[in-house]
Amino acid sequence: MKEHSLLIYTVGALFTAFVLTNLLAPWFIPLLHRLKFGQEVRDDGPQAHLKKQGTPTMGGIFIVLAMAASVLLCLVGYGMDSEALLVTFLSFAFGMIGFLDDFIKIKRHHSEGLKPLQKLVLQLLCTVVFGLFAFSHSSAGGRIWIPFMGIGEDAVFSLELPIYLYLPLVVLTVLGTDNGVNFTDGLDGLCSSVTAVVAGFFAVVALVYGSGMSIAAASVCGALLGFLLYNVYPAKVFMGDTGSLALGGFVAGAAVVMGMELYIIIVGFIYLIEVVSVIIQVAYFKRTGGKRFFRMAPIHHHFELLGNSETRIVAAFTIVTLLLSLISLLGIIIYI
Repeated sequence: MKEHSLLIYTVGALFTAFVLTNLLAPWFIPLLHRLKFGQEVRDDGPQAHLKKQGTPTMGGIFIVLAMAASVLLCLVGYGMDSEALLVTFLSFAFGMIGFLDDFIKIKRHHSEGLKPLQKLVLQLLCTVVFGLFAFSHSSAGGRIWIPFMGIGEDAVFSLELPIYLYLPLVVLTVLGTDNGVNFTDGLDGLCSSVTAVVAGFFAVVALVYGSGMSIAAASVCGALLGFLLYNVYPAKVFMGDTGSLALGGFVAGAAVVMGMELYIIIVGFIYLIEVVSVIIQVAYFKRTGGKRFFRMAPIHHHFELLGNSETRIVAAFTIVTLLLSLISLLGIIIYI
């Protein structure tokens, strides 16, 4: 009976977030236009992106609001779940950091917002608080499940870390993932599509193991599906750092409370290659005195400058994420 109830509330969370996003978007987008909260396009970005200058940004506001409202509404019916609340806290906190970053960009009419150190300190504070609570209030605690070796009671092998090792791992996971998601937000619908699939993956895994985290994950998935109606090419609104940082917080937070930090390397492969491509580009540029390894980084711009359309790149990256998520899911359920 409890399992049926969780399934009902999980599906309900997805639809609630989807509906809320579509109720908020038609009101928020014109408001962002009136407030002149337009996108500041990087001068060194692809020339084709200059036409996006002025497109409303900070659409992540209604992603975060729809997600948080859906989680809280469904948890009131199902019952409070510490893991879902923890991940919602981290996502909301990172969304507020992104909001501040976006606001500064718009205020100064510049593509740079918070200084890197300011953003890092704020993210670090939120992550440490989250990590301390995750260690004592999540089902995984300090346990890390190894990909393709099962999770929970079905796990063949796992790692159990003490707090002094667990907390640094959480910091690395959260900050690394958040940056990866942030870099992925560079084409219309790219971050939304990829992260909707990742959220769906976590929702299915949580549902299989009877965790209330499925409600939080389904809420994110529903909010993103709703947002995609306005964010696919040509985008009517961008999520901005408000959305991308919040989504990064969700992905990393979900992995941490479920003990699936290592799974991000697989299901979040797109986030990983986005970060790695930037690191390679910068290192190669410095080492060779100005030469570029990629035509442009992050790597989605490299493919774009090779002549691929935004929609083709988004489709390819989303399909890769879907296939890797299915492979990861198969590696979990075979042990059930």
